[in-house]
Amino acid sequence: MLIIGEALVSEDILEKKFVCHLDKCKGQCCVSGDRGAPLVEDEIIIIQNNIEAIKPFMDKEGLALLSKNGFHEIDPDDGELITTCRDGGACVFVVFENGITQCAIEKANKAGKTDFKKPMSCHLYPIRASKYGDYTVLNYDKWDVCNPACSLGEELNIPVYKFLKEPLTRKMGPEWYQDLENLAIEWKGKM
Repeated sequence: MLIIGEALVSEDILEKKFVCHLDKCKGQCCVSGDRGAPLVEDEIIIIQNNIEAIKPFMDKEGLALLSKNGFHEIDPDDGELITTCRDGGACVFVVFENGITQCAIEKANKAGKTDFKKPMSCHLYPIRASKYGDYTVLNYDKWDVCNPACSLGEELNIPVYKFLKEPLTRKMGPEWYQDLENLAIEWKGKM
């Protein structure tokens, strides 16, 4: 782990290559897994405040689940806040278009209906952020559904941290991201 400000950063974030390849993976990260996307308290408030702007971008199944169970729940295993999921694992906000998953929150954002892009855990993926004391820990999460993204990242020679510049800057700030880039250049010189 590398220390950048108040963050512990996995070396994999500098070394691994990654570029989402939706044509190949079809957005499996939004429909597979054993639980919903992690949320923080602030995001629940933001989503709740914007839910009426998001609803027109949701499908019937998502709207029915939203009406019945809401958009978030507590994971019984670890007590973490997560998005509600449909039977089969798809997030309540998933919309299927041409066989590829889209996010209703992100669609509302792109349409100018909300300033909120999507939950940080989704925006940062394949990086997972957690807390360790005063530190934010940023780890690279390897998942088979992202193998096409790893292959495309290798082909285009784009490291994880560069692909995720926008969400890393959103999470940690522009000065922190610049420090990450400077460290990455230094790190590459040592390899």
